[in-house]
Amino acid sequence: MQVLIMIYSKKNSQICNSIIKTMPKISNKGKQMPESPIRKLVPYSEIAKKKGNKVYHLNIGQPDIKTPEVAMNAVKNIDLTILEYSHSAGNESYRKKLSAYYINQDISVNIEDIIITTGGSEALMFAMGSTMDQGDEIIIPEPFYANYNGFSTASGVTVVPVISTIETGFALPAVEDFEKLITPKTKAILICNPGNPTGYLYSKEEIMKLAALVKKHDLFLISDEVYREFTYDGDVHYSVMNVPGLEEHAIMIDSVSKRYSMCGARIGCIVSKNKEVMATAMKFAQARLSPPTIEQIASEAALDTPQSYFDEVISEYRERRDTLIEELNKIDGVIVSKPKGAFYCIAQLPVENADAFAQWLLESYDLNGETVMVAPAAGFYSTPGMGLNQVRIAYVLKKQDLISAVRILKAAIPVYNAAQTKA
Repeated sequence: MQVLIMIYSKKNSQICNSIIKTMPKISNKGKQMPESPIRKLVPYSEIAKKKGNKVYHLNIGQPDIKTPEVAMNAVKNIDLTILEYSHSAGNESYRKKLSAYYINQDISVNIEDIIITTGGSEALMFAMGSTMDQGDEIIIPEPFYANYNGFSTASGVTVVPVISTIETGFALPAVEDFEKLITPKTKAILICNPGNPTGYLYSKEEIMKLAALVKKHDLFLISDEVYREFTYDGDVHYSVMNVPGLEEHAIMIDSVSKRYSMCGARIGCIVSKNKEVMATAMKFAQARLSPPTIEQIASEAALDTPQSYFDEVISEYRERRDTLIEELNKIDGVIVSKPKGAFYCIAQLPVENADAFAQWLLESYDLNGETVMVAPAAGFYSTPGMGLNQVRIAYVLKKQDLISAVRILKAAIPVYNAAQTKA
């Protein structure tokens, strides 16, 4: 757009024409990209810390568990003179070891069924890009991992939510609820198992129901399984890759981030026996050239992590979960279900707006110089108005820190509500 400005000059009594150009505009897609409910309050936490307050970070799934030594040593002992590109599908040696790992998990996949990606995020983008066109629809049980909204927006895909509830522990909604949402534009159903942000672990029966549904309607079933190892109380994870006859429909997303406490490595993978899907995903992989070289070396080495590491980690997270739920249940008006997997839970608080409350905790409240950062749960829904009084809590801190953090929440809630009443 151009604007014509008429300027009168006294000196020469002439009218001068000046063309002023406006700023170029960003895309509508960019405007529609949602903020991360996990990270958007970071500036407020930084301000709180500058005030001298200690902030307990319950907002982000960054484990404080040490990365396996075998992975760290692999990085320390790298003997390379050139950091070269890898194969677009990832290093062959890594894919071979990863295939062996999956076979050990009773997931029978070959090296050709695996493409290494830059985190699970890129794997999801490849999955959407390979199976959906602009305006297509994907059905997702909500609440769901907040970045699914972002990935869908970036891919031009419409999220169609099917609501699960805190009263049922966020169990899989009835298959009939999914089926009535299917339209000619529906291309896939996406689940996270175990779930972020709910911690729900889908049973074999629930997976089989979804499998029957996608086969009936010729859809893809995309399963984000990055928390596979984190299951508690004897419950067992059941992968979509285990379902007989689902080979052409199943797409699995995975990552090293949580399994090995390697969030910064940004290595994931997309896995499918559907040859056309993988050939298409390879074109996206080629477009970004290759996944990171050093991180692949670390991830390959991490596959040699002894079982004792996972036994200790699972035991620690189970204790943290139990501690968190016990402490949250001491707060009047809080509703929380006990997670079966991952290391998150959704808690419903006795506040009207959890987003405002989360910001207030960082801006205006401390208890003896300490405060808490939580993730407002509304950002984990795509249905407007859902989750307004809920927060996601990641129990990735030591047990005493979790106790201290919940004690702060318990003290803060009545103070906040009183302030809101006065306002």
